[in-house]
Amino acid sequence: MEEKIEKAFEKARSFTPDNAGELEQFRIEYLGKKGVITELFHDFKNLPPTQKKQTGKLLNELKNYVQQKITATGKVLSDKEEYSSDIDLTLPANQFQLGSRHPISIVRKEIIEIFSKIGFTISEGPEIEDDWHVFSALNFPPEHPARDMQDTFFISKDPDILLRTHTSSVQVRVMEKTSPPIRTISPGRVFRNEAISARSHCIFHQIEGLYVDKDVSFADLKQTLEYFAKELFGEETKIRLRPSFFPFTEPSGEMDVSCRCKGQGCKLCKNTGWLEVLGCGMVDPNVLRACKINPEVYTGFAFGLGIERIALLKYDIKDIRMYFENDVRFLNQFSGTV
Repeated sequence: MEEKIEKAFEKARSFTPDNAGELEQFRIEYLGKKGVITELFHDFKNLPPTQKKQTGKLLNELKNYVQQKITATGKVLSDKEEYSSDIDLTLPANQFQLGSRHPISIVRKEIIEIFSKIGFTISEGPEIEDDWHVFSALNFPPEHPARDMQDTFFISKDPDILLRTHTSSVQVRVMEKTSPPIRTISPGRVFRNEAISARSHCIFHQIEGLYVDKDVSFADLKQTLEYFAKELFGEETKIRLRPSFFPFTEPSGEMDVSCRCKGQGCKLCKNTGWLEVLGCGMVDPNVLRACKINPEVYTGFAFGLGIERIALLKYDIKDIRMYFENDVRFLNQFSGTV
């Protein structure tokens, strides 16, 4: 029987298949139900006990060798078929189309970099908020229309849980946890119950800024915003501030930037020569008190702008809905912009 095993070994060592079909025949010949090794194991049962130890060792070695050879040879044949001569390696590789950054992401990154240069940190907070952080701490009276279901997406009542309508809620959280001086910007997505049109959407993105310290004045606010406008729109850009009203700032204002038409009048600025870009003002003392900051010691300013509006002006986009449609024809226009 040992001679049979040795002859089977020699035949297995000399076997070199050219394809997967020949390898399968080899497997059946040795490991099939009527294969060589199966028959040898059948004969092994009839050996006297004194021969079983040595013969069994040889028989197991044969079986292991055949199994390993089938596995190794199968991998070689598979690789050979994958890289066969039928493949023309001189052909150019498949072209991968690179994507592009979304215009909202581009403008968001640019604004963050501008304010980072003058020491503003980035703060973020939850999109699902409570009434205190969105309204009460920001000096909104109970009857303010922004609390109405027509303007705000409420999730539950008692307590009031809602989708934040501005990222000022993040500023409240920062003031609650941080002692002045505070200098931060809060980018994020906000939600308002508005009709969707070419100029408005129920979802949009904001960046709000906050600076609280001793002896902060309206002059500091004006200089900061002028620096921002020139960095974003160009050195020749001019700004103007118009009186306005916000519950959380006093005095409050709207900031306009000079239009690219340089006062000649165009459709973009509606022949006024100015474009409204953000709201701003000095932080109301009631807001500071609500956040446990002494308004007799500290003052501050705040501002907020919509990223969609800035991108509309920067890239002359006509319809705000294009931001959300994921039309690659629109997005491909921003390829190469970082």
